[in-house]
Amino acid sequence: MREVRVRFAPSPTGPLHIGGVRTALYNYLFAKKNGGKFILRIEDTDQGRFVPGAEQYIVESLTWSGITFDEGVHLGGPYAPYRQSDRKEIYHQYARQLLENGTAYYAFDTPAELDALRKEYELRKETFQYGPQTRNGLKNSLTLPDLEVNKSLENGEHYVIRVKIPDNETIKVQDLIRGEVSVDSSLLDDKVLYKSDGMPTYHLANVVDDYLMKISHVIRGEEWLPSAPLHVLLYRYFGWEKEMPEFAHLPLLLKPDGNGKLSKRDGDRLGFPVFPLRWTDPKTGEVSSGYRESGYLPEAFINMLAFLGWNPGTEQELFSIDELISNFSIERVSKSGAKFDLEKAHWYNHQYLSKKSPAELATFLIPILEEKKIEVCTEYVEQVCALIHNRAVLIPDLWTQSHFFFIEPESYDGKVISKIWKTETPTLLAEYIPVLESIEPFTKENIELQTKEFVQAKGIGMGQLMNPFRLTVVGTNAGPGMMDMAAVIGKEYIIPRIRKGIENILV
Repeated sequence: MREVRVRFAPSPTGPLHIGGVRTALYNYLFAKKNGGKFILRIEDTDQGRFVPGAEQYIVESLTWSGITFDEGVHLGGPYAPYRQSDRKEIYHQYARQLLENGTAYYAFDTPAELDALRKEYELRKETFQYGPQTRNGLKNSLTLPDLEVNKSLENGEHYVIRVKIPDNETIKVQDLIRGEVSVDSSLLDDKVLYKSDGMPTYHLANVVDDYLMKISHVIRGEEWLPSAPLHVLLYRYFGWEKEMPEFAHLPLLLKPDGNGKLSKRDGDRLGFPVFPLRWTDPKTGEVSSGYRESGYLPEAFINMLAFLGWNPGTEQELFSIDELISNFSIERVSKSGAKFDLEKAHWYNHQYLSKKSPAELATFLIPILEEKKIEVCTEYVEQVCALIHNRAVLIPDLWTQSHFFFIEPESYDGKVISKIWKTETPTLLAEYIPVLESIEPFTKENIELQTKEFVQAKGIGMGQLMNPFRLTVVGTNAGPGMMDMAAVIGKEYIIPRIRKGIENILV
């Protein structure tokens, strides 16, 4: 049985979109489910679009996401090098093989000549296509004498090597997600495979590398489906049909409204990241937000992405990476596009955050405190996290939900004041202070007991005391249980806050 070998092959033309992370994830899950190998290959044949730092960003993004590789540009392996710009000599020999067997040819038409042709066709309301219907009237090795072709090559004239698409043939692609896809060859053009600058195009390099690296399955985005018939042809032209990988083209990641592919512009407009990590454009300096910096956990991010196009066929939604590996199958990947859902992304992160222990949550909150120059012991931070663990959606929410444990309120919520602060409230709180001062030890249970006795003695409802008490400590009506908060913060900080509230809060 053939060994399962899959690859993720991004181009270093900018930050990695979350759709690319999902493609990498599905490849990873498929490889691990089938005991196979997962390879990272960098496809940088288009040097004009190369962006400095993009390759490192790709590796860092996938590492943060928890997607690991068996071979790759950052690891090496038996089929190195894994960066296409380092494999130029390999592609040249395979381009020559196609020339020699008559399935490719030299084309000497200049870009200006081709642009002029396209304009002529546009005037006739037609579309120019370099292919079976037009190539016999153009400047290429199919129409020029051998002597002239050789002379042009010797003189270093501009040329490209084009594939020779067959005329009037139905090309069939077997897709694991979409079934059989048939394309009439008349719809295809003679794509450029190799350029005179010594660089192959994506099509040649992709097929050659997949063959040489023994790739068994090509799992990639739907946008590459139109290229699949050409790739099937190239396998035939090279005589590699028996070694051809199986194809699976994943559905698009769609905007939240389902109308079109999810883009950075959508994220900017609707306020969510479309990149795994923050990205700073090296040319413009523009900064784009990332899931990591926005406060998402990698395990929540991965779980969310897994469900954008795949489902396990059960009601279960929370999956560890091992559970995803165990349950994943290409057969359960949808043909139709998957709509991004920000609320669901938040839900996933909340689920994972709330399951973290206080000690784990403290490791997220402590750096925020350090940034704000707040010095407290780890044990105290863990006590705080134990009280707020169900309240945070994103990591920054840990501060939002706990700031009053570390700093006293600078102002008081006017709406809350108007509802709960009465003329007698300052006196009531002033009488409550000695009760708090007398409590030893200052535990939740003792605070609760003494407070109930005080309220009963006063003949009032618990809310009449607790609501203004909370307001003086927090600044609003938010937060965990008041007895829990008081016990953690401590009487030495609680009582000064009450006194300050009495002095500053006015009806």
